Amino acid sequence: MTSSPDNTYSTLDDIRQRKEALRRQLDRDSEHIGQLWGSIFVKRNESSRGEFISSVIANSALAIDAFLLARKLRRNYNGIINLFSRKKRKKK
Repeated sequence: MTSSPDNTYSTLDDIRQRKEALRRQLDRDSEHIGQLWGSIFVKRNESSRGEFISSVIANSALAIDAFLLARKLRRNYNGIINLFSRKKRKKK
């Protein structure tokens, strides 16, 4: 039952039928969205040893890259960080 938004309803029964049709459509859409949402977050099975080793290497490379970036930022901005630290200065 497809209808346009400018439908006119003559009885309460027409309104109830339209309401039920919309409810069924919403339920179908909700079920479809639930299936799509579930398929987004399905964890892949790492079935082979090669895929496992590949993911370990990729995660290791990411960790090393993050460490080098943090080290570089610390080295380049160390002077700025020391300006705001609360270390006690030596008395002369």
